[in-house]
Order: sequence, then structure tokens, then C-alpha cells
Amino acid sequence: MASAVDEPPALRTQYLHYLDNLRVAMILMVVIHHAAQAYGPGDWWYFQGDQYAPVLAVLSAVGGAFRMSLLFFVAAFLVPRAADHKGSWGFLRGRLKRLGIPFLVGSATIIPVLMYVYYREYRSYPSISFPRYYRDVFLGFGPQPVDWTGPTWPDLQFGHLWFIQTLLVFCLLYLLFRWLGGRLRRVHPNPRATRLTWMTDNRSLVTLTLTLAVVVFLIRIWYPLDQWVPLFGFIQAEPARLTQYAVFFAAGAMAYRRDWLARLPRRTGYTWLATGAALTAVLFWTGTDTRFFAPGGASWASACWTLTETILCVGLSVGLVTLFRDLFAGHNRLTRAMAASSYTIYLIHLPIVVALQFAFARVGLPTMATFVAVTTSGIVLSVAAAVSIRRLPGLRTVL
Repeated sequence: MASAVDEPPALRTQYLHYLDNLRVAMILMVVIHHAAQAYGPGDWWYFQGDQYAPVLAVLSAVGGAFRMSLLFFVAAFLVPRAADHKGSWGFLRGRLKRLGIPFLVGSATIIPVLMYVYYREYRSYPSISFPRYYRDVFLGFGPQPVDWTGPTWPDLQFGHLWFIQTLLVFCLLYLLFRWLGGRLRRVHPNPRATRLTWMTDNRSLVTLTLTLAVVVFLIRIWYPLDQWVPLFGFIQAEPARLTQYAVFFAAGAMAYRRDWLARLPRRTGYTWLATGAALTAVLFWTGTDTRFFAPGGASWASACWTLTETILCVGLSVGLVTLFRDLFAGHNRLTRAMAASSYTIYLIHLPIVVALQFAFARVGLPTMATFVAVTTSGIVLSVAAAVSIRRLPGLRTVL
């Protein structure tokens, strides 16, 4: 059987600008999500304040259900074309340069600074210099303090850069399967190709949703949401959602080969968009902090939330791809600049958002006004900084 990753892509007569616009929209949603982290969700965050709005917890839960999966899908859609054009080694060098270098630099600079600020602001230990913190606490070469408050020891983490690390791993796995496909073709030079056309009809999407929900539920029995583990001692991953990310990345690569996005019927896309939108409205009405939902475990509440989240993930992803394909396929100077800088926006936005959360904590605005101010300022500053940074000599090829 031929591997789906090895067959030639369908011919395309125009660049898919709507995918650029969709990627920008999802990255701006990441900025919005991190702005909301300080005022809604109950999980750990770099800034801690006393402002709280339950609606922002729902906003984060809904966004978390599909946002990163859709980003993996969009990123994967362009992987086969790049690998075909550059070859395996050229593609590998390009991914290591564009993903590996920013990941290493960001992990060694952005995240330690944020964690150091958290250490000084919210931990009761004696103040220490940043170099000493970096060595003893962030890297863990010093003794663990008594009554350590966490969230982990040592403080070493990758923050939002987990996405870049995971994307790099997925790209390496794509190259592996591409190589295996080539080996299979040498053994069977005239294979019968498997035509994976099923992803564009409702029955197949329902099957995908239910199968994915079952697998994710089983994983969440042992690894609930927001539990991160170091795979192979280095790769930081959230097992509760890793299956979704992997499936959407694989779907993105196959969508390019099979031209699924062009073949996806408008009626199918809008049906799933309506389903996702209706379920979103219900969640904003009921909230997510109910006895019917649980982040994990072998319970009906966990099964209910897993199914709800998976329907949201597939429904909103399929629906938004259709919506952007039909209505947001144009480009202008602003959208081109944002699309070109979207990766940089993702890299640099976190310290900007956290700094704004500290700054607006002293203003005394109502919670929702504070959230809107942090979000708006964070988007504007992140976009402006990203566009400016990419103009610096030598950075455009990396960022």
C-alpha cells in the first residue's frame, strides 16, 4: 500500500491566502487566551491577582478545545510542499533553523525571565540574583527549597514554546513516514494507492469525532487536562490533548495531498460550524464548572467533557476552515504583514501580555475592562514588535 505522505500533491493554481488569515486569527486567539489566563481559569499562571470573571474561564475552555489543534492542522498543510521542494535534508535543515533556534533561544531567555519574576513576586524565599536563580532554581543545580510551592521542580519549563517543540517533533515524524513510504515503494514498485477521500463527508467526520473522543477519554483516565509530562525526559507534552494534536497534524498533511480543503463541501463545513457555534453558546450559558464535566478520570463527567470538547474541536475547525475559505481569502498590506509576522507574534507575545497584566493590576479597572485592555494592548504591541523585529538584519530567515 502506498503511503499517503509520498504521493504527489494535487495541482494548485493559487496561493491559499485564507490559510494565512486563519493562522493569524488562531495566533491572535492565543494572545487572547493568555490575556484571560490571569482572570478566569484556575490553573497556574505567571501573574496572580484577585480579579476574576467566570466567563473568561469558559472562553479559555472553548478556545483550548480547538485552537492549537487547528494551528497544527494549518502548519501541517504546508509541510508536504516544503519537503517536496527542498528534499528531506533541506527540509530538515530548514525546520531545525526556523523551529529549533527560536525554541532554544526563547527557552533560555524569555521563559527564565518570566519564571524569575514569578519567583520574586509570589514566593516567600529570600531574594536572589537572576544568575543564581537561573543556575540553582530554573536549571535545578541547587538544592530544592523547603516547602517548595511549585508548580514543578526545578522551574525549568518551556511555557508557550511547547507548541514549537511539538511541531518540530511532528515534522521529524513526517520525514520518517515519508522515508518509510519511499522504502515501501521500492519493495512494491506498483502499489495500489489508497484514496483517502473520506474526510470531506459528514459520516466520516462523525466517525473521526467519536473515535477520537474514545481514545482521548481513555488517555485522560490516567492523564487529566493540564497535567504535563516530560516525554523522553525532555519533550514537554500534555497527554490529554496530544492525540488531538497528532491527528490534526496528520490530517493537515493528508489534506494537502488529497486536496481536501478545496473538496470540502460548503454545506458540510457550515453544518459543523453551526454545531460548534451552538455548543459554544450552550457552554457560555451553563459554564464549564459543573458536575457534568471533569478534566479526567474514569467517570461519566470526564467522558461527557471529552465528547463535548472533541465535537467543539472538529466542528469549529472544519467550520472555520470553510468560513475562511469562502469569506476571508483576500489579502491586503496589513494582512500580509501580519501573516508574515505571525510566527514571531507567537514567539514574543507572552512576556508582553504578562507585563501588561502586572501594569494594569495597579489601574483599578473592573475585571472585564482590565481583560479587554490587556488583550487589545497585547495584540497591538505584539504585532508592532513582531513586524519591527523581522526587519532586523538576519532575523527574517529565522522568524
